[in-house]
Amino acid sequence: MLLEAVLNVGSDLELGSTLQQIVDTAAALTGARHGALGVLDPDRDRIEGLYTAGMTEAERRHLDLFPDEPAGRPATLTRPGRSPDSPSDGPPVRSFLRAPIRVQTEVFGHLYLAGKPSGPFTDTDLALLRVLAAQAGIAIGNARLYETARQRERWIAGAAAVTTALLTGTDAADALMTVAERARALAGASAGVILQPTEEGGMEIVTASTQDDPAGIVGTVIEPGSAVLVQLLGGEPVFIDDSATDPRMTTAVRSRFGPSMMLPLQSGGRLIGTLALPRRRGERPYTDLDRLLATQFASQAALALVLADAQADREQLAVYEDRDRIARDLHDLVVQRLFATEMMLESTRRRAASEAEAGELLGRAVDELDSTIQEVRTAIFALQQPPAEAPSTFRGRVLRETGGAAALLGFPPSVHFTGAVDALVGAEPGKELLAALRGALAAAHRRPGVSAIEVEVEAPVRLPDGRSGVRLVVADDGRGDDDGRPTTVTWQAPI
Repeated sequence: MLLEAVLNVGSDLELGSTLQQIVDTAAALTGARHGALGVLDPDRDRIEGLYTAGMTEAERRHLDLFPDEPAGRPATLTRPGRSPDSPSDGPPVRSFLRAPIRVQTEVFGHLYLAGKPSGPFTDTDLALLRVLAAQAGIAIGNARLYETARQRERWIAGAAAVTTALLTGTDAADALMTVAERARALAGASAGVILQPTEEGGMEIVTASTQDDPAGIVGTVIEPGSAVLVQLLGGEPVFIDDSATDPRMTTAVRSRFGPSMMLPLQSGGRLIGTLALPRRRGERPYTDLDRLLATQFASQAALALVLADAQADREQLAVYEDRDRIARDLHDLVVQRLFATEMMLESTRRRAASEAEAGELLGRAVDELDSTIQEVRTAIFALQQPPAEAPSTFRGRVLRETGGAAALLGFPPSVHFTGAVDALVGAEPGKELLAALRGALAAAHRRPGVSAIEVEVEAPVRLPDGRSGVRLVVADDGRGDDDGRPTTVTWQAPI
């Protein structure tokens, strides 16, 4: 029976199953009614986990273990003088066995047996228990190594997944949320929180991934001068046993959480922020392995964030360079040739002015070339503007065009809106008017002496044919080519 028990104890690599199998096997091997295996917290003088055999839930709640008693002597399993198998009003049963379970040199826990129906425990029972406890220590060591390997594997895979996600191109907010969500899942935390430094010298929660409602968490600020903040800004991790009672914690949300890790996100001396992983109050504290793996994950995530940011900058720079090259090629190759052709046609038209029909045809060709030059210059003007998200409203698109023109003009155009422009101007008339606005701004940029531009959009207006429409007026203080007066251009479109 002992040989079979030893073989069974070492057959499972899952730690929880192994511990339950140990206590069940010990009770069956010695004929005890009740068994208990108390797992000691290595950092604290208390029982971290409890596995029992032959006990009700009520008996488990009242169980009281004293592992400091010498092994092999009677040990109290409930209150002194009473065993779990004793009725509350019956005689106490004093026959107990206890044996320590050692994993290498560390005392992992104690195995207790009580309530042997056939009488007191014998020396044979004690010898069997000691053999089983020794074999259990080996099985527990193997299970712990297996669980540690699996835990490391999960954290490594999680860090790789975060790096891949960040380098595939996500914006800053999504990148931080990716780190927070993955870390929360790996650590078994109730929340994954990202804090970033504020201008005042504190830290603010900018991202929160929680299983529950995150309301009230985002926007929480750690004020300057906090002991926790000093450590974080210095690049040191902070480990807290109970956030609600730790005097170093000063935020209003601390009452929600218990054990917590706060890990700096830094790479190459650059502090990006802090990753906080709090658990609920009453949940088990983080182990040394948890802390080590989470710290390594934070370092890897910080490096991935820096690389993703650098990659986004390179991609944006490539877009700028490409747009600048296209604009330069259009200007140097296309516009100059068109302008030279226009000049030749203009010269030819003047020489052939006596022939009315030839002069008219050449004049039409000159006008077409001039219109083409205007369109190409408008395209160049648009390419020279920095890319940005397209506004969703017509008013926003007009403001974007005028705001972009300010970089080339040297001053911002004045813009006025009259009426419900966004509600009335549809996609087609809006597209037509925006093209006209770009052309007018490009023409004003070429015209000498322009120091002010006024843009006015009005809707609804009455068109000459009686329909309702929208009017765009662009006026500048430059001098026109024909009569020397300021230039004012008006476009109208039905809505």
